[in-house]
Amino acid sequence: MAERESVPAPVTVVTGASEGLGPALAYEFARAGHALLLVARGTAALKAAAEKIRGETGVRVGIHSADLATRAGCKSVVAALGRQGLYGEFLVNNAGVGLSGPLAEYEHDALMRLVDLNIRALSDLTRRLLPDMIARDSGGILNVASLAGFMPGPYQAAYFASKAYVISLSEALAHELALTNVRVSVFAPGPLATRFHERIGSQSAFYLRFQGVESVEQVARTAYAHFMRGRRVIVPGVVNTLSAALQRVTPHTLLVPFAAWLLKLREESAHV
Repeated sequence: MAERESVPAPVTVVTGASEGLGPALAYEFARAGHALLLVARGTAALKAAAEKIRGETGVRVGIHSADLATRAGCKSVVAALGRQGLYGEFLVNNAGVGLSGPLAEYEHDALMRLVDLNIRALSDLTRRLLPDMIARDSGGILNVASLAGFMPGPYQAAYFASKAYVISLSEALAHELALTNVRVSVFAPGPLATRFHERIGSQSAFYLRFQGVESVEQVARTAYAHFMRGRRVIVPGVVNTLSAALQRVTPHTLLVPFAAWLLKLREESAHV
């Protein structure tokens, strides 16, 4: 008798899953019983995140180390799914980087990496996994943007622009898939209590004091709950929701100078 072919098992693919918001989002999917494939560059941090989630939830948690800022890295995610007998039921596009300071002073390679990771990789993985979701008529994609995506952001210009792309793409794609059972949502939190601000050297800017920061665990719970309910644009918290609404209607002649005041670095030693 011929051996029966094994049926691929569903997983939620979470990028940028080694620290910050990524593991918190992964935990929410795991807590609801979804098996995971965590993707990031740093293998050691990725293993630690996987062990913690596995220990607390008991679900299957696989890892895949890849540099998603490269075409080969994105392609390798699909190959890893195949090798492990898995398919992407849900995709959480969370991987991203930021830069602060005047754009003309950015290191060229750092700027290109931001574009590759925040925009190209998200688009690449979406295009690779979406056709099978449509064929199965199930699953979905949760794209992580930011409150920053609702307005231009002088002194973090490329980061804000990349998140505007994510919001625009997600809303358009959600409309394209409206008659299917494949959901697409975009999550746009405000500043979070992560190492992001330290890494981009923006601690001296006023926006952190003006807005404050939120815990990744709290906003991740909001993101998962509203994603599963099918909400297309998810902004956690009343203050952030009001801010997003105001940003959409305020004339840019007023909005952009205000954003510049919030984002400009206040220390001569601040770096890009």
